[in-house]
Amino acid sequence: MDVGAIEFIHKRLIEMRDRGKAVLLVSVELDEIRSLSDRILVMFAGRVVGERGPQVTESELGLLMGGVEEQEAAV
Repeated sequence: MDVGAIEFIHKRLIEMRDRGKAVLLVSVELDEIRSLSDRILVMFAGRVVGERGPQVTESELGLLMGGVEEQEAAV
């Protein structure tokens, strides 16, 4: 997609989110996920290993994506 199409889609997703609609966004772009989401769930090996808000750091998301769960990360 070109930049214009991406901006159009992002605006529509935000409008839907702001109207209280549930939006499931799957992306490999962490900046995109963080800018459009109010809740981020990370899955590893078929199960949810963490839930964070959009303020989460890339490092923390990376650990979760690698399967390092919250209690393991705290050790």
